[in-house]
Amino acid sequence: MMTKQVRYEALVKALHGDLYRYAYWLTHDKQVAEDLVQETFLRAWRALDSLKDEKAAKSWLITILRRENARRFERKRFDMSEYEEATITDTKSVTTEQELENHWLRDKIAQLPPEYAEPLVLQVLGGFSGEDIASLLDLNKNTVMTRLFRARNQLKEALETEPVKRGVYNG
Repeated sequence: MMTKQVRYEALVKALHGDLYRYAYWLTHDKQVAEDLVQETFLRAWRALDSLKDEKAAKSWLITILRRENARRFERKRFDMSEYEEATITDTKSVTTEQELENHWLRDKIAQLPPEYAEPLVLQVLGGFSGEDIASLLDLNKNTVMTRLFRARNQLKEALETEPVKRGVYNG
């Protein structure tokens, strides 16, 4: 049996990148994502003895990360301000066609209702199966599969109605 330190280091090495990508998707902020991942691994260290099946480690860590992200909002009160959407300008400089398409796709995924966007991101970025996603989100597998289907259809519909214009992004 491996020591706790060896088990922990193996988890960090194997899953740090996946957790960071998911945290960044949740927060859209590099520093906050790094903090979330660090806090996730700190909690994982404390509870490592409760992880019985190494194959479930990724799901276990994603669950911890999601709870950590939720705790951020319990502790923080946001200052609300009103703004005119038309006055917000896109400061991203798009240099390649692929970046343009990626930006369009991220924007469309962000516009999906959370119940559709979250399972889709877990599947695409996290590599989770429908069953894993159902477990993580505490949903029925059929519900997850329906949401994934609807999310993809909404993206397909968006692409058909407002395709990415080559060289110009209007998002």
